[in-house]
Amino acid sequence: MARASKQESEATAHLIRTKAGELFAEHGYAEVRLEEVAVAAHVTRGAVYHHFNNKKGLFESVAAHEQQRVAEAVVHAAEGEADAWHGLRAGCRAFLNASLADESRRILLIDAPAVLGWNSWRRQDAEASAAHLGGAIEELVDQGIMTVRSVASASTLLSGAMNEAALCIADSDFPEETLEDVTLDLFRMLDGMRSG
Repeated sequence: MARASKQESEATAHLIRTKAGELFAEHGYAEVRLEEVAVAAHVTRGAVYHHFNNKKGLFESVAAHEQQRVAEAVVHAAEGEADAWHGLRAGCRAFLNASLADESRRILLIDAPAVLGWNSWRRQDAEASAAHLGGAIEELVDQGIMTVRSVASASTLLSGAMNEAALCIADSDFPEETLEDVTLDLFRMLDGMRSG
């Protein structure tokens, strides 16, 4: 039997990750078996193991992909604004909005901290949305629009606040109202860092 090309292998891995993401989002990490993922992706269980080693490895890939999807939404929202200040606010709002999406909520906010551990979860966030946040703050400081003692500390504080807010929204019985409340308070915090 001929070996799959690199492109075919990548396509198979993408399909497995996509189907696994759908199952993890709907049922949660604990309830999904790799056999179910294989059936949903129309591959063998061996193919799942080949690409991801085990269930945790598959979930880690799904979570990283979801983190990147959220980061792309943040960048898209920020780039749609006329200036860097409104871009920062729009990006923050997009990050919080992502916590209302079922796939993000269950995978990123409920299962990922428990399955991957706090440090791995934070590392994934740092490589995705938090990296864009730091860049946005640095740009605003360079333009004299924002005053902070340290870009790194301001980024850490805002990232932590938004992650906690996202967890709060995900856990709320009234997520839409909670989103509005935390967004308005977050914007007040940001206004306190604005120059002038």
